[in-house]
Amino acid sequence: MGNVRSHFFNLNDPDSGIKRELAPGISTRIFPGDQAMLSIVTMAPNAEGTIHHHPEEQWGIVLEGTALRVQDGEEIQVKKGDFWRTPGNVPHTIRAGPSGAVVLDVFSPPREAYKKAGSGFASEDQS
Repeated sequence: MGNVRSHFFNLNDPDSGIKRELAPGISTRIFPGDQAMLSIVTMAPNAEGTIHHHPEEQWGIVLEGTALRVQDGEEIQVKKGDFWRTPGNVPHTIRAGPSGAVVLDVFSPPREAYKKAGSGFASEDQS
């Protein structure tokens, strides 16, 4: 198993995780496990992602701020404490509110494209 401390993290530690720039004003820190993956997404005010999809199931929870979640063609306003499920292969994106947002995404199984630093939502998964 290795060092137990290597399995502990902090949401507010900007140096932890695998870093990825998803879109202008949207960055994430990724924490992959064997069966699930966490992604802490920080969004600048009014930043918007691109519509994309992937085979992995995704859950999201707003930790700070507000956003507009676009999922399967429907737009849903979300705020701190709101969470949702996105089944695999459902087109989706998100746009931060005027104060920005922090969202915790959970993927199962882990997204292979997110196991390394990079940029974008993984071009091979774009719709």
